[in-house]
Formats: sequence, structure tokens, C-alpha cells
Amino acid sequence: MSNNNNDTTKKSPEIRNRKARHEYSVDDTFEAGIVLKGTEVKSLRQGKASFTDSFAFMDHGEIYLKDLYIKEFDQGSYNNHDPRRIRKLLLNKNEIQKIDKAISQKGYTLIPLKIYFKRGYAKVLLGLARGKKQYDKRADIAKKDMKRELERNLKKSQFKI
Repeated sequence: MSNNNNDTTKKSPEIRNRKARHEYSVDDTFEAGIVLKGTEVKSLRQGKASFTDSFAFMDHGEIYLKDLYIKEFDQGSYNNHDPRRIRKLLLNKNEIQKIDKAISQKGYTLIPLKIYFKRGYAKVLLGLARGKKQYDKRADIAKKDMKRELERNLKKSQFKI
């Protein structure tokens, strides 16, 4: 007998920056590797991270992630990491040049959208974004509300038949 239950397989967590799409309009995305310590990887696998106020910046041709909070590992001893340390991101030279050119333009910033594991390696999805104005945010909320209302009405009409 073989047990092919999907419930027993452990899926790595995908930590999303839910505020990012509300605060910024994302024009382009890049997938980057992250240089992490052992206890950081263990905490990420448990899903204990927060994107609050985190951003990426460029320094001497390299890209770093700042203010990403990764909780200290519970079973980590004196080897535990600093929760808010600056982490280096791994990108190709062409991607770094493209990001540098875009960031040098006024109004663009580089924000982390989500952290996930791909073939055992921690990856971060970076978004090249421009900040939204207040009226843009209101327009997006109105569109979402209209779409939700339309789906609700469509669902009601299907049940009445």
C-alpha cells in the first residue's frame, strides 16, 4: 500500500508584502537570491518574517535589502542572527544595471514583494515601483469593490435560476 496523501507533504511558506501593491504601482519584477545565515533560513521556513518598512538599495554595484525582519530562531543558541541586519541580494550583472538605470530616475524605488523557496534556495521577488498618489489608491479600491459587487450579483443570479 502506498500513501499518496498531499496533506503530509510540507510546503515551504510564501511570505507576501501585502501593503506593497496598495502603496506602489509595480512596473517590473526581478527574482533575486538572498545571502542568509542558517538560523535565518530556519525562521523563514517557519514563516516568521515581516516586510514592514523594508526596501532594497544599491551600494557599490551591489543590491542590499534593509529593514526586513526575520525573527530569531527559537532553538538558536549564541549563533542566532540579528533580526534586522542588512542582507545582500544576488542578481545578474545585467539585472543590476537595469535596476540602477531605473532607480536613478526620479520616483522609482525597489521594494520586496514576497519571499519564497525555490529548489531549496530562499528567493525574494523585488518590484521596481513608483509610489501611488492618494487618488490612485482610492481608484484601485473602487475597482475592487465594483468587481466584488459584480461577482456577488452574478452569484446571486445563478442561484435564483
